Amino acid sequence: MSRVNSRPAAVLWDLDGTLLDSEKLWDIPLYELTEKLGGQLSTATRQAMVGTNVMVTLRLLYAEVGIPDPSPEQVADGAAWIDRRMAEVFRQDLPWRPGAEAALAAVRAVGFPMALVTSTERDLTEIALGTVGRHLFDVTVCGDEVDGLNKPLPEPYLKACRLLGVDPAACVAIEDSPTGTASAVAAGCTVLVVPCEVPVEPGERRVFRSSLNGLTVADLTGLFSG
Repeated sequence: MSRVNSRPAAVLWDLDGTLLDSEKLWDIPLYELTEKLGGQLSTATRQAMVGTNVMVTLRLLYAEVGIPDPSPEQVADGAAWIDRRMAEVFRQDLPWRPGAEAALAAVRAVGFPMALVTSTERDLTEIALGTVGRHLFDVTVCGDEVDGLNKPLPEPYLKACRLLGVDPAACVAIEDSPTGTASAVAAGCTVLVVPCEVPVEPGERRVFRSSLNGLTVADLTGLFSG
Protein backbone atom coordinates (compact mmCIF):
# COMPACT_ATOMS: atom_id res chain seq x y z
CA MET A 1 0.00 0.00 0.00
CA SER A 2 1.84 3.12 -1.19
CA ARG A 3 1.19 6.31 0.78
CA VAL A 4 2.20 9.93 0.57
CA ASN A 5 4.09 9.95 3.89
CA SER A 6 5.36 7.42 6.41
CA ARG A 7 3.06 8.86 9.07
CA PRO A 8 -0.30 10.65 9.03
CA ALA A 9 -0.27 14.38 8.34
CA ALA A 10 -3.36 14.63 10.55
CA VAL A 11 -5.93 12.48 12.31
CA LEU A 12 -9.58 13.33 11.66
CA TRP A 13 -12.15 12.05 14.18
CA ASP A 14 -15.86 11.51 13.82
CA LEU A 15 -17.91 12.19 16.97
CA ASP A 16 -21.17 10.22 17.32
CA GLY A 17 -20.55 6.49 17.46
CA THR A 18 -16.77 6.93 17.15
CA LEU A 19 -15.65 8.98 20.15
CA LEU A 20 -18.96 9.06 22.01
CA ASP A 21 -21.51 6.28 22.33
CA SER A 22 -24.11 8.90 21.49
CA GLU A 23 -26.05 7.22 18.69
CA LYS A 24 -28.16 5.59 21.42
CA LEU A 25 -28.79 9.05 22.87
CA TRP A 26 -30.07 10.24 19.49
CA ASP A 27 -32.65 7.45 19.76
CA ILE A 28 -34.42 9.45 22.47
CA PRO A 29 -35.59 12.50 20.45
CA LEU A 30 -35.95 10.53 17.20
CA TYR A 31 -38.28 7.91 18.65
CA GLU A 32 -40.13 10.55 20.69
CA LEU A 33 -40.73 12.82 17.70
CA THR A 34 -41.89 9.92 15.53
CA GLU A 35 -44.42 8.93 18.19
CA LYS A 36 -45.45 12.57 18.61
CA LEU A 37 -46.24 12.60 14.88
CA GLY A 38 -48.34 9.44 15.23
CA GLY A 39 -45.91 6.84 13.93
CA GLN A 40 -43.27 4.34 14.97
CA LEU A 41 -39.64 4.49 13.90
CA SER A 42 -38.55 1.23 12.29
CA THR A 43 -35.14 -0.29 12.90
CA ALA A 44 -34.30 -0.03 9.20
CA THR A 45 -35.12 3.68 9.05
CA ARG A 46 -33.22 4.38 12.27
CA GLN A 47 -30.16 2.61 10.88
CA ALA A 48 -30.40 4.65 7.68
CA MET A 49 -30.14 7.80 9.81
CA VAL A 50 -26.80 6.85 11.38
CA GLY A 51 -24.05 9.25 10.36
CA THR A 52 -26.37 11.62 8.47
CA ASN A 53 -27.16 15.25 9.21
CA VAL A 54 -30.39 16.59 10.72
CA MET A 55 -32.08 17.41 7.41
CA VAL A 56 -31.57 13.91 6.00
CA THR A 57 -32.70 12.41 9.29
CA LEU A 58 -35.87 14.51 9.26
CA ARG A 59 -36.74 13.56 5.69
CA LEU A 60 -36.46 9.91 6.66
CA LEU A 61 -38.49 10.49 9.83
CA TYR A 62 -41.30 12.35 8.08
CA ALA A 63 -41.48 9.70 5.35
CA GLU A 64 -41.81 7.08 8.10
CA VAL A 65 -44.97 8.78 9.40
CA GLY A 66 -46.49 9.14 5.93
CA ILE A 67 -45.30 12.66 5.10
CA PRO A 68 -42.93 12.15 2.14
CA ASP A 69 -42.83 15.86 1.27
CA PRO A 70 -42.88 17.88 4.51
CA SER A 71 -43.30 21.63 4.31
CA PRO A 72 -40.41 23.93 5.25
CA GLU A 73 -42.34 24.81 8.40
CA GLN A 74 -42.69 21.16 9.39
CA VAL A 75 -38.99 20.57 8.82
CA ALA A 76 -38.05 23.67 10.82
CA ASP A 77 -40.37 22.67 13.68
CA GLY A 78 -38.98 19.13 13.72
CA ALA A 79 -35.39 20.34 13.66
CA ALA A 80 -36.02 22.78 16.51
CA TRP A 81 -37.74 20.09 18.57
CA ILE A 82 -34.89 17.61 18.08
CA ASP A 83 -32.31 20.31 18.82
CA ARG A 84 -33.96 21.28 22.11
CA ARG A 85 -34.46 17.70 23.23
CA MET A 86 -30.97 16.61 22.22
CA ALA A 87 -29.40 19.56 24.03
CA GLU A 88 -31.10 18.33 27.22
CA VAL A 89 -29.70 14.83 26.64
CA PHE A 90 -26.18 16.05 25.74
CA ARG A 91 -25.98 18.08 28.96
CA GLN A 92 -26.15 14.83 30.89
CA ASP A 93 -23.17 12.51 31.16
CA LEU A 94 -22.03 11.53 27.66
CA PRO A 95 -20.63 7.99 27.39
CA TRP A 96 -17.32 7.35 25.64
CA ARG A 97 -16.90 4.56 23.13
CA PRO A 98 -14.52 1.84 24.40
CA GLY A 99 -10.91 3.02 24.24
CA ALA A 100 -11.80 6.36 22.62
CA GLU A 101 -10.72 8.67 25.43
CA ALA A 102 -7.28 7.03 25.77
CA ALA A 103 -6.77 6.88 21.98
CA LEU A 104 -7.61 10.56 21.61
CA ALA A 105 -5.19 11.52 24.37
CA ALA A 106 -2.41 9.33 22.93
CA VAL A 107 -2.66 10.88 19.46
CA ARG A 108 -2.76 14.40 20.89
CA ALA A 109 0.26 13.70 23.09
CA VAL A 110 2.56 13.07 20.11
CA GLY A 111 1.48 16.26 18.42
CA PHE A 112 -0.41 15.06 15.36
CA PRO A 113 -2.75 17.77 14.05
CA MET A 114 -6.32 16.72 14.83
CA ALA A 115 -9.76 17.68 13.61
CA LEU A 116 -13.26 16.77 14.72
CA VAL A 117 -15.47 16.17 11.67
CA THR A 118 -19.08 15.60 12.62
CA SER A 119 -22.57 15.70 11.11
CA THR A 120 -23.84 17.09 14.41
CA GLU A 121 -24.58 20.81 14.29
CA ARG A 122 -22.39 23.37 16.05
CA ASP A 123 -24.59 24.10 19.07
CA LEU A 124 -24.80 20.43 20.11
CA THR A 125 -21.16 19.81 19.21
CA GLU A 126 -20.11 22.57 21.59
CA ILE A 127 -21.99 20.80 24.40
CA ALA A 128 -20.31 17.49 23.52
CA LEU A 129 -16.88 19.16 23.43
CA GLY A 130 -17.31 19.86 27.12
CA THR A 131 -16.96 16.09 27.59
CA VAL A 132 -14.55 15.26 24.78
CA GLY A 133 -12.26 18.26 25.28
CA ARG A 134 -12.28 21.09 22.74
CA HIS A 135 -8.61 21.79 23.47
CA LEU A 136 -7.68 18.47 21.85
CA PHE A 137 -8.65 19.60 18.34
CA ASP A 138 -6.97 22.10 16.09
CA VAL A 139 -10.19 22.53 14.09
CA THR A 140 -13.78 21.31 14.25
CA VAL A 141 -16.14 20.99 11.29
CA CYS A 142 -19.84 20.59 12.05
CA GLY A 143 -22.85 19.52 10.02
CA ASP A 144 -24.19 23.05 9.59
CA GLU A 145 -20.85 24.42 8.34
CA VAL A 146 -20.46 22.66 4.97
CA ASP A 147 -23.07 24.47 2.85
CA GLY A 148 -25.34 21.43 2.78
CA LEU A 149 -22.59 19.19 1.37
CA ASN A 150 -22.79 16.79 4.30
CA LYS A 151 -21.52 13.25 4.70
CA PRO A 152 -21.49 11.00 2.62
CA LEU A 153 -20.17 13.79 0.36
CA PRO A 154 -16.47 14.53 0.84
CA GLU A 155 -16.76 18.21 1.78
CA PRO A 156 -16.68 17.80 5.60
CA TYR A 157 -13.31 16.04 5.42
CA LEU A 158 -12.03 18.24 2.62
CA LYS A 159 -12.87 21.34 4.66
CA ALA A 160 -11.08 19.97 7.71
CA CYS A 161 -7.98 19.30 5.60
CA ARG A 162 -8.12 22.79 4.09
CA LEU A 163 -8.30 24.33 7.55
CA LEU A 164 -5.36 22.21 8.72
CA GLY A 165 -3.38 22.83 5.53
CA VAL A 166 -2.86 19.12 4.85
CA ASP A 167 -3.37 16.72 1.94
CA PRO A 168 -6.39 14.45 2.55
CA ALA A 169 -4.44 11.54 1.03
CA ALA A 170 -1.93 11.90 3.87
CA CYS A 171 -4.60 11.78 6.61
CA VAL A 172 -6.32 9.11 8.67
CA ALA A 173 -10.03 9.50 9.36
CA ILE A 174 -11.58 7.47 12.17
CA GLU A 175 -15.22 6.59 11.50
CA ASP A 176 -17.95 4.19 12.59
CA SER A 177 -20.70 4.43 9.97
CA PRO A 178 -21.17 3.72 6.25
CA THR A 179 -22.10 7.38 5.68
CA GLY A 180 -19.04 8.78 7.42
CA THR A 181 -16.71 6.21 5.90
CA ALA A 182 -17.97 7.04 2.40
CA SER A 183 -17.34 10.74 3.06
CA ALA A 184 -13.76 10.20 4.22
CA VAL A 185 -12.96 7.78 1.38
CA ALA A 186 -14.39 10.21 -1.18
CA ALA A 187 -12.15 12.93 0.25
CA GLY A 188 -9.13 10.69 -0.31
CA CYS A 189 -8.39 9.77 3.31
CA THR A 190 -7.35 6.41 4.66
CA VAL A 191 -10.15 5.35 7.03
CA LEU A 192 -9.84 3.40 10.23
CA VAL A 193 -13.33 1.95 10.56
CA VAL A 194 -14.61 0.98 14.01
CA PRO A 195 -18.24 -0.01 13.40
CA CYS A 196 -20.76 0.89 16.09
CA GLU A 197 -24.48 0.65 15.30
CA VAL A 198 -24.38 -0.32 11.61
CA PRO A 199 -22.03 -2.65 9.70
CA VAL A 200 -19.63 -1.04 7.22
CA GLU A 201 -18.75 -2.85 4.00
CA PRO A 202 -15.08 -3.50 3.15
CA GLY A 203 -13.67 -1.36 0.39
CA GLU A 204 -10.98 0.97 -0.84
CA ARG A 205 -8.77 2.65 1.79
CA ARG A 206 -10.69 1.07 4.67
CA VAL A 207 -8.92 -0.68 7.55
CA PHE A 208 -11.17 -2.30 10.16
CA ARG A 209 -10.79 -2.54 13.90
CA SER A 210 -13.32 -3.89 16.39
CA SER A 211 -12.59 -1.25 19.03
CA LEU A 212 -10.39 1.73 19.83
CA ASN A 213 -9.16 -0.15 22.89
CA GLY A 214 -5.38 -0.35 22.76
CA LEU A 215 -5.04 1.86 19.68
CA THR A 216 -1.54 3.32 19.48
CA VAL A 217 0.15 5.95 17.39
CA ALA A 218 2.17 3.12 15.85
CA ASP A 219 -1.09 1.57 14.63
CA LEU A 220 -1.97 4.78 12.80
CA THR A 221 1.50 5.20 11.37
CA GLY A 222 1.35 1.57 10.22
CA LEU A 223 -1.56 2.46 7.94
CA PHE A 224 0.91 4.41 5.81
CA SER A 225 3.66 1.82 5.56
CA GLY A 226 4.10 -1.01 3.09
